[in-house]
Amino acid sequence: MKNLILIRHAKSSWEAPLKDIDRPLSKNGLQTAHKVSSYVSKYLPKTYLFWSSVAERASQTALIFAQNLSYPIESIIFKEDLYTFDEHQLTSVIKSCENHFDNVILFGHNGAITNFVNRFGDVFIENVPTSGFVSMQFDVNDWSSIEKGKTLKIIVPKNLK
Repeated sequence: MKNLILIRHAKSSWEAPLKDIDRPLSKNGLQTAHKVSSYVSKYLPKTYLFWSSVAERASQTALIFAQNLSYPIESIIFKEDLYTFDEHQLTSVIKSCENHFDNVILFGHNGAITNFVNRFGDVFIENVPTSGFVSMQFDVNDWSSIEKGKTLKIIVPKNLK
């Protein structure tokens, strides 16, 4: 059994003229990342691996979740190939995970996340919002053979009041 949690980075700031990869979280994004990360602990497996895109906004989101979930920040794996908006590249990265890891929490970007969830999950989601959380389960023992899985939990930040 393989469990995958996809978290779209929190809302980013457009205030400074920066390259896309360097955009930080906005004030609202910081607040929302804290709110969602404080809520999700009951939906997480006992052990898991954190993977994050190297983009500043995804990295900051992963760090906030790590802090609030007591996950060691030095254990976060930052992957350049997760800085993608393409679900085919995202799928390739996920399928490359070592099989001794059964649970992965991945911080990434849209286009890729929404399309991946709709391709591999059993619940259609029009758009995974910023700070959105989608938990999926695959009845396989090998990451490279994931196909259609089960969508276990969807958390949309605007529904957390």
